[in-house]
Amino acid sequence: MKRVEKFLKQELCPVCGGTRLNERARSSLLCGITLGEAAAMTLDALIPWVKAVPASMPEELRDMAESICGQFLHTARRLTGLGLGYLSLDRAGDTLSTGERQRVQLARAVRSRTTGVLYVLDEPSIGLHPANVDGLLGMMDDLIAHGNSVVLVDHDTRVLKASDWLIEMGPGAGQHGGNVLAQGSLEDVAETPDSLIAGFLTGEEPVLIRKRTPSERMFEQGHIRISTAPLHTVHALDLDIPKGRLVAVTGVSGSGKTTLILESLIPALQASGGGTRLPDHVKAADAPGIRRVSLIDSTPVGINVRSTVATYSGVLDELRKLYAATHEAKEQGCRVSDFSYNTGSLRCAGCEGTGQITMDVQFLPDVEIVCPDCGGSRYGKEADAFRSHGISLPELMGMTVEQALERFCDVRKVRERLQVLADLGLGYLTLGEATPALSGGEAQRLKLASEIGKAQDDAVFVFDEPTIGLHPLDVRVLIGVFQKFIDAGATIIVIEHDLDMIANADYVVDMGPGGGDAGGRIVAAGTPEEISRSEESLTGKYLKKIMK
Repeated sequence: MKRVEKFLKQELCPVCGGTRLNERARSSLLCGITLGEAAAMTLDALIPWVKAVPASMPEELRDMAESICGQFLHTARRLTGLGLGYLSLDRAGDTLSTGERQRVQLARAVRSRTTGVLYVLDEPSIGLHPANVDGLLGMMDDLIAHGNSVVLVDHDTRVLKASDWLIEMGPGAGQHGGNVLAQGSLEDVAETPDSLIAGFLTGEEPVLIRKRTPSERMFEQGHIRISTAPLHTVHALDLDIPKGRLVAVTGVSGSGKTTLILESLIPALQASGGGTRLPDHVKAADAPGIRRVSLIDSTPVGINVRSTVATYSGVLDELRKLYAATHEAKEQGCRVSDFSYNTGSLRCAGCEGTGQITMDVQFLPDVEIVCPDCGGSRYGKEADAFRSHGISLPELMGMTVEQALERFCDVRKVRERLQVLADLGLGYLTLGEATPALSGGEAQRLKLASEIGKAQDDAVFVFDEPTIGLHPLDVRVLIGVFQKFIDAGATIIVIEHDLDMIANADYVVDMGPGGGDAGGRIVAAGTPEEISRSEESLTGKYLKKIMK
């Protein structure tokens, strides 16, 4: 959203109108289209036009035109195969997402026909519809065919199955990981007893892990409806989804998912619940009983290093009370506030409780290093004198949630807050870990910590690609978390590409059929089985393969 807002807020050059072309170039005409108009077209729209160019040229220029257009079409097809057909040629590079930029770079690498290069790609399948993963795998094949080597860090099982050699790390995260569990061909990994991914590669692990709502009972708890006018490339839509269910919104990149959910549904429900005016493009909204709408995205938690897992979850507040109640603390007159690493008297004086210091290096960016006085614990040496359950607070901040839970299992309020984090699959995080450094998936789950245990029948939670970067086992943990919220009455909406998550949804809304001008409408809506039977749904084609 921020990238889109930045793109929209940019002031266009008054001379060229943002085309970057002078008047002569803008007015140059070819096959009825000026160069300025061609630059503003999407790749999907431009491809058929480029195909027609050679035939319109004089005979003596036709061979040259076919060669030039052929080179363009080769690269364009690679980009559209990676789901980027909705991008226009004049789209500014700094408005692209990390995934979009990575895919553009890949297409450029294939076009340059390099050889002898080692390409290392970190989660290239992130944000890709299953259909676009096919394009990604085709590009990998091209790179290898040209004599290059490709190393992928990925979780998508389709990408893993296409690999020649697999290396599986684990078995857990953080201190529980760091070991090579299995390596070799797909067959070698499948036969390794310690492998955690093997069952997902061989199909032995079941796809469905939750009991979904039958079609005839789908709307028993009510409806959430909105009606919209056209916006961007999205047509006028009438959306009707079930309340109190897990709803997946799917479709290729640029199909209109963000416009429908983030720009239409969320502001419409917020306006409807707050009694304010609906957005201009929303004609009607009806969601009886819905008073809270929360977008749980992957933006960083906290604004600086002072925000930690312990402070954000509230567990540090309970721990400070516990340490202030110790005999040593009472004897020295220490209060709860003294145990705050932000403002307390026991915080490290060297780093003022941040756990790190910043070194000013002339003519170079500042360098941040771990505080040499406290070793990153954020507390001064005086804090070591106060111990509870055989451990000091500085030592505790270096422990994982699981370790702290085991040690403080007899302290109810501390145990409850730590158990929530463990149930969210965050047991491997240390209490003192700075929240801005967490991954997008970790940030999303941490944001849910304060919501667990509450009645949620008046709430809608929207997640934008919550499975990004997650191992299939972590996806299962996430589905279990969603189930807890649904049991409490919440409506969960996920914008998603992961087939396992989609298959476990109660209801699916598939956008498309393509991206940009080729999308923008609801192709199919219903249970995953109904989507898999839809002839028009591209998502359904891939769902059918895993739901046999």
